[in-house]
Amino acid sequence: MLIQLAILGLLAAMLPLAVVWASKDANKFRKLAWVTLFLTFDLIMFGAFTRLTDSGLGCPDWPGCYGHANPVQAHSSISAAEAAMPHGPVTVVKAWIEMIHRYLAMGVGVLIVAMMVVAWLRWLKSRRTDATYAPLLPTLLFGFVCLQGAFGAWTVTMKLQPSIVTMHLLLGMTLLGLLTWLAARQSMHAPVATTPGLRSAAAIGLAVLALQIGLGGWVSTNYAALACTDFPLCHGALLPRMDFEHGFTLWRELGMTAGGDYLPFDALTAIHWTHRSFAFVVVAYLGWLGHKAMRIDGLQRAGRWLLLGVVAQFCIGIATVFLKWPLAIAVLHNGGAATLVVLTVMLNYKAALSAGVRSASTVSSAYPA
Repeated sequence: MLIQLAILGLLAAMLPLAVVWASKDANKFRKLAWVTLFLTFDLIMFGAFTRLTDSGLGCPDWPGCYGHANPVQAHSSISAAEAAMPHGPVTVVKAWIEMIHRYLAMGVGVLIVAMMVVAWLRWLKSRRTDATYAPLLPTLLFGFVCLQGAFGAWTVTMKLQPSIVTMHLLLGMTLLGLLTWLAARQSMHAPVATTPGLRSAAAIGLAVLALQIGLGGWVSTNYAALACTDFPLCHGALLPRMDFEHGFTLWRELGMTAGGDYLPFDALTAIHWTHRSFAFVVVAYLGWLGHKAMRIDGLQRAGRWLLLGVVAQFCIGIATVFLKWPLAIAVLHNGGAATLVVLTVMLNYKAALSAGVRSASTVSSAYPA
């Protein structure tokens, strides 16, 4: 089974590797970094689809499906589980969704391994002088993808425990952010005016966004998205009845308190309300940061995109409430969060350049601000 899974992972990586190889871009490493970033973004979107369709336990073992490399070979076991629990977590469709997500993840892992190997070989070939291929970040990415794979396994084996699933999401976003930084340092950037405090402001913006994504993951993994079905109030009140103690107990089973009782609805309300309330802080701060960037030479475009991303994400979040959490909008909300990660990390990279902290990077084609 493991050999079959390894072959499937290689097959999943073959098309993007072929795109890189066939590219007219003279710098294949840069092309590989951007292609890997794009596919990681897609993987995060598909991971959200997997979670939101309750397909996380479509195959209740790991890394295969009932001990097989694909749902076709495991069809009899899947059918038996579905017959025993027609509305349970295991169905043929959910098994395919879960395994496709795993195949895509393995493909991204292969691409990251390829980047790490290329970086080390070219860096050593240059006698450790070509900072373009400095291997520290690609090696760190390899470590992160291994850690992310471990959390993917624990997500299944620990039956979607909220803390594990939320950490799986945060690690995925961290991986996306690191890939953004790596891709950014492979490209030339328009000169950015030195602005005191910009680097610190951008770093705070990234921290605020990370906290909000963690809160959003906690909402999703606890199925608290519909705990408040009105807006801007919650159950008709500015401060509804809430149970923060049980809602934010981190180590517990899905739908249960730490003591083993069913999680009260007031706890779900607390989870939803906290994420919703902190969204106003995020919108205000990132909106200010985007406006600040728009007034700096070389950052106008980055600031404008950040502002547009913040507004779009806020509107999508409101739509999930008014439209009762439709699947397409909920997946799009996850995609909006990933987009904000890319935009905010890119702004942080440019802010680092403006402060004179130049990572080993700039090569031929321009990436306009």
